[in-house]
Amino acid sequence: MGKISPVVAKYIIHAQISIEGVVDKPDVIGAIFGQTEGLLGSELELRELQRSGRIGRIEVRSETRSGRTSGEIIIPSSLDKAETAIIAAALETIQRIGPCDSKLDVGAIEDVRISKRNQVIERAKELLKDLTSKVLPDSQDITDQVAQSVRMMEITEYGRERLAAGPGIDESEEIIVVEGRADVLNLLKQGIKNVIALNGTSIPETIKLLSKKKAIILFVDGDRGGDLIVRGLIDAGVEIDYVCKAPDGKEVEEITKKEIHKALRGKVAIEQIKMEILRLHPDNGNEVRQFRQEPRQVATPRADVSTQRPVRVTTPVQPVNSNENKKFKELLDDLVGTRAAYFLDNSLNILGKVPVSELTSTMRNINAYAVVFDGVIDRNTVLSAENSTVKYLIAMTSRVNPRESKINLLTQEYLG
Repeated sequence: MGKISPVVAKYIIHAQISIEGVVDKPDVIGAIFGQTEGLLGSELELRELQRSGRIGRIEVRSETRSGRTSGEIIIPSSLDKAETAIIAAALETIQRIGPCDSKLDVGAIEDVRISKRNQVIERAKELLKDLTSKVLPDSQDITDQVAQSVRMMEITEYGRERLAAGPGIDESEEIIVVEGRADVLNLLKQGIKNVIALNGTSIPETIKLLSKKKAIILFVDGDRGGDLIVRGLIDAGVEIDYVCKAPDGKEVEEITKKEIHKALRGKVAIEQIKMEILRLHPDNGNEVRQFRQEPRQVATPRADVSTQRPVRVTTPVQPVNSNENKKFKELLDDLVGTRAAYFLDNSLNILGKVPVSELTSTMRNINAYAVVFDGVIDRNTVLSAENSTVKYLIAMTSRVNPRESKINLLTQEYLG
């Protein structure tokens, strides 16, 4: 009997068989040839197709349990799709094998070329991956590698504590203080050279001396540890000018160039940070005393933050009704510690939420009725509100007398 190589087969017929009795594999094969003989005409006679190599060896996989035989029949075919489907349908006419009743169902006709195509695709992926890993880098990759190695070489040791620092400390009027060496490396990688590390939790004398001569930007991680470092430096008497933080839950050493520049643009004046510390930790005597000191003048431009003490707000320009009062208080309580702002419409629905650092710019671009924010009302914020549609400013505290503005200024103390 002729055989067909599985490699030549284009299709494979998969059929399930169930027999009410015990039979052997030769009985099944004999029934297939015998009961399909003459059914489809001479051109599709199974014996002749197998002899010519267009139908391969019929394979039967069966098992017997409790007096019943079941299994699978596999028939490879190099016929076209239509002829293969006709052969498969003819198998389902078999109703008896040996002395036993039987039932045969064709489950599927497998296209062998699809399987081969999938193998080709997977192998091609492996070959391409291997080729890509061994290919020479392009000119941009080479430039980036060289530039990064140069920046790594630019890291220096500064001061008697040998603090990790960039090469621009002495030349810059403004320096950035970070927590560790890895933070310095990340900023150097982005081209920022006026950076120096604390190298631990203790405050180096070098940092204290630099803070007396230069403007200091403290750049800390976006977690509780970063907050503790800010408080520790303030308590140690380091003259910080601005504070900026990495995004929540991230460290300075792992953030991207875009995140670094966004954080630096959103730096907050130290007076505002001290105000927050005083509000959240009123029993900390050292921090209270330092907050009451007048801020020093520095050579570099500073944020427009008034140095006047907070003004006690007793009565707004226009009284608010109880519903507005309650809504303002709920939103203000919700913002505690977030350094964010809510913009509200006339119905006190929230139009949006932005960081406090983007407060004044957003007021110019949005028609809002009220602004509730986690911060301090200063002259700059009031002027921006007066040039917009805002009628109410609601914040933790205020440095502006409410009678000096047409805007209604409300604080946490007034709202109760």
